[in-house]
Amino acid sequence: MSDKRETRRGLGRGLSALMADVDLPPNTNRGSDRRVPIEQVEPNLEQPRRHFSKSDLEDLTASIKAKGVLQPIIVRPKPSSVNKFEIVAGERRWRASQAAQLHEIPVIIRDYSDTEMLEVAIIENIQRADLNSIEEAAGYRQLMNRFGHTQEKLGEALGKSRSYIANILRLLNLPQDVQDLVAEGTLSAGHARALITSNNPQILADQIIKDGLTVRETERLVKSETQSKAAQKPSKNRKKEKDADTRALESDLSASLGFPVSISHSTSGESGEIVLHYNTLDQLDDICGRLTG
Repeated sequence: MSDKRETRRGLGRGLSALMADVDLPPNTNRGSDRRVPIEQVEPNLEQPRRHFSKSDLEDLTASIKAKGVLQPIIVRPKPSSVNKFEIVAGERRWRASQAAQLHEIPVIIRDYSDTEMLEVAIIENIQRADLNSIEEAAGYRQLMNRFGHTQEKLGEALGKSRSYIANILRLLNLPQDVQDLVAEGTLSAGHARALITSNNPQILADQIIKDGLTVRETERLVKSETQSKAAQKPSKNRKKEKDADTRALESDLSASLGFPVSISHSTSGESGEIVLHYNTLDQLDDICGRLTG
C-alpha cells in the first residue's frame, strides 16, 4: 500500500491538480482556503526564486493596500511545527502583504510532499516568467539531485523538452560571476549559452556588456576565440593525415549513423578512439538514444 502511495505522489502525480492550484483565479473559494495570521506563514527556504524586484514589490504593496490580496497564497503545514505554514507559491504576495501591514492573509492549504512543493514553486514562477534562467536551472537541478529525477521525466512533468532542460542546466557550468550577471539581468541567457564553450567566459562577458554585443556577435566571438586557440597549437600536436582506409571507414560509419564520425589511431596502431559529432542537442539526444537502446 505504501509503495502505491509513494508512486502516486511522485513527480508529475496529479500534475493537472497542481497546475489548477497554480492557475487559481483571483477570489476563488476553495474548500480548504482560509485566512490565517500573517506571522504563522513562513517562506520556503528552497524557493527557486532568489531575486525580488524592489519596484515590483512596491507596486504590489500599493495594490494590496487598495484592494487586498486577490489571489490566495498556496501553503502547506510546516513539518514539526504547530500552527505554522510554509509558502509553496506566492512569496511575493506574502512579502507585499507584510509591507502593507496586513494582519491576516488568505491561504489555500495543501498537504504537499517535498517534491510536489518544489515542483509547484517552479511551475508557478515559470508560468509567471518570474524566474531568471539561473534560478530556473537551479530549480531543475534541485529536483534532479534531491529526488533523483531524470531530465526526461522532469521535462515530461513540466511540459519541457529534454533538450530544453539539458540546455538550461548547462548554464550552471559557467563561473559564478557570469551566472550572477545573468541573474541580475545584465547578461541574457542567450549570451550565457554562447559563452558555455568559451575558455574565458568571464573576460568575454565583460566585453559583451562593454560593447553591447548581440547574441549572434557573441557566438562569432566565441567561435573566433576557439579557432584562434586551435591555430596556436604546436604543429607537433597536430594529427597526421589519415590513410585511405581510415577515411573510407569514417565515411561508411557517418553514412550509416547519420552523424559525422572521426576515427583516430594511436601511434602503436593497436588502439584509438571513435568520435561522434553533433550540431544540436536534439542530435545528441538521438545519439544517446541509439547507444542506450
